[in-house]
Amino acid sequence: MANPLVDDAILLLTRGYDAGEVIWRRARPGARAARTRALGSDALLVRGREGVELFYDEARVRRHGAMPMVVQESLFGHGSVHSLDGAAHRHRKAVFLGLAYDDAEVRRLEPHLEREWGDELADWIAGGERSAYDAAVGAIGRAMQRWAGLPGTAAAKTRWARRQAQIVDGFGVPYSPEFLRTMANRWWSDRHAAALVRAVREGALEAREGTALHAWAWHRDEAGELLPARLAGVELQNSFRPAIAVCRFVAFAAKALHGRPEWRERIGAETAERGRLVGGPLATAFAHEIRRTAPFVPLLPARAIDDVELDGERVGAGSLLLLDVLGTDLDDASWERAGEFDPERFVGIDDWARIEALGAFVPQGGGHPSTGHRCPGEKVTIAALASAIAAMSDPRVTILGEGLGVDRRRMPTKPASGGIVRSALRRPRTTTGGRCPFH
Repeated sequence: MANPLVDDAILLLTRGYDAGEVIWRRARPGARAARTRALGSDALLVRGREGVELFYDEARVRRHGAMPMVVQESLFGHGSVHSLDGAAHRHRKAVFLGLAYDDAEVRRLEPHLEREWGDELADWIAGGERSAYDAAVGAIGRAMQRWAGLPGTAAAKTRWARRQAQIVDGFGVPYSPEFLRTMANRWWSDRHAAALVRAVREGALEAREGTALHAWAWHRDEAGELLPARLAGVELQNSFRPAIAVCRFVAFAAKALHGRPEWRERIGAETAERGRLVGGPLATAFAHEIRRTAPFVPLLPARAIDDVELDGERVGAGSLLLLDVLGTDLDDASWERAGEFDPERFVGIDDWARIEALGAFVPQGGGHPSTGHRCPGEKVTIAALASAIAAMSDPRVTILGEGLGVDRRRMPTKPASGGIVRSALRRPRTTTGGRCPFH
């Protein structure tokens, strides 16, 4: 039972990704719901397939007004699709579905990923030393901007990708000076994206039909009106920034690959046999398991429209409903050997309908993308992450073991070093300046 004098929102600051586990310890073993208080409101923390079904039931739960304003404004942008419900949500989300969920669009992205990760791999082999995270920001950022139809040189695309990556990095630490950088990058990015939209509408910039730039420049709301340029620019960013957020998964993949040389060898052999970095089945299975186990978003919030009950716990209308994302992806009642990292559980599952049918697999939301709030960009996520995993599994590079610790209190988090990758032919580092350690 929740203490009415204690607000568990503080647990997110003090315990980070382990906050949900602290609350579950107060509930009975195996509970699907736990009463708590958060942000001054009665709340119900839910997990597992049953919790997902309740959380994404739009007849009983709404998103509008649930997301803390500091997150909505900094990460998603003012007025974005993430704050909408019902018909308005479906109308605008249809654009994202057409852009990112369509298999043809994913295939259009793949050559860009192949090229960018091929360049990053070649640089590592040639002697470059850079973290998997930093390499991913550049590779995925440039690939996504080219796919989105955005203008600019490769260097300009890399700079904007870094701004977008910093927005993701700093949105969860409003108590830190890093958050000021996030808001500055948010302001710059919104201004730049709005200028691109206006340039397309005024005929000063050509946008190829079928790209995200064209789609958002000319998207009309339910009343048939063009979106304000600023809001269209926000949604333009929401078409490619989530893939840049995948760079944190790339860092976790580097950590997992370092500790599992047998998987690196298998994926490396698969990549060599296929002759390409994108679309490898083993790399894809590894990517799914990274998404299942790596901490990114600990909880998702919503508001109960009416009184709701789950597993004997009830909260009233207007109360917060919190989906324990990590607790669902690692739920013992939903997964065999839930706490064990095992990509084999996804080997052979190459049908997205089967992935979406896994009710307790919610790294990017639950339900179906076309009818609920599940992210329509999962296919893009897997394409980007699997190509990164294939590149890091090349036997000509190695992943260093240093700096792979993870601060679970910071949100979002990643291995501290980002996973340093370099040529396998370089001599190991020493602390003796290259001299014999015995002299």
